[in-house]
Amino acid sequence: MVRQSKNYQQAVKLLEGTGDYPPREAIELAKKMAYAKFDETVELHLRMGVDPRNASQQVRGVALLPHGLGKTVRVLVFAQGEAETIAKTAGADFVGGDELVKKIEDGWLDFDTTIATPDMMGKVGKLGKILGRRGLMPNPKSGTVVAAADLPRVIGDARKGRVEFKLDRTAIIHVPLGKVSFEADKLMDNLTAVIEAVVRAKPSGAKGQYIRTASLTTTMGPGIRLDLKPTLALSSG
Repeated sequence: MVRQSKNYQQAVKLLEGTGDYPPREAIELAKKMAYAKFDETVELHLRMGVDPRNASQQVRGVALLPHGLGKTVRVLVFAQGEAETIAKTAGADFVGGDELVKKIEDGWLDFDTTIATPDMMGKVGKLGKILGRRGLMPNPKSGTVVAAADLPRVIGDARKGRVEFKLDRTAIIHVPLGKVSFEADKLMDNLTAVIEAVVRAKPSGAKGQYIRTASLTTTMGPGIRLDLKPTLALSSG
């Protein structure tokens, strides 16, 4: 049995029974419960009512957080020729082709997101096992395989707070919302953006209740269960 720290136990005491919290109350409580010496990340966890083994019920998409994630995002772009010039001009941190593929194969992973032009995917494909397990593999469905002309927009989105979400094998979606140090209003805006994106990403094969439960947590803190009705209402403004 895992023994929780005294700080964790004190945080748990702030929870009132087993009740569900409206989104704003949950965010304010998460901020109060954060006890680590570093600026913890606030995360959203959604238990979905879909079957992760069913190809027609996969949930995947992108949310643009209006207030970002509170960190500098290092953007890597696989591109060559004119696309390489466009990516560098747009401010990508790392741009290239074969040399970047080789560097990653050798163990280098000092970047946070990757983008590629379609012509580079033949080369990038060999990195599937390395990038895939870290959620860094460029993918057309997540909008990270794009034409050269779209690179400035996608790079800009990554800088602002572009987060990808994907159903895991236990039918849960985990998405970061920002830092504990963010104002509650900013975390609410980011939460709204994620809920809207997940609702938009509802697959055609989904049956019954799409989102079953939602909760907030911080990096070190306990989970706070969200009242589902007002949480889902965020998607309709």
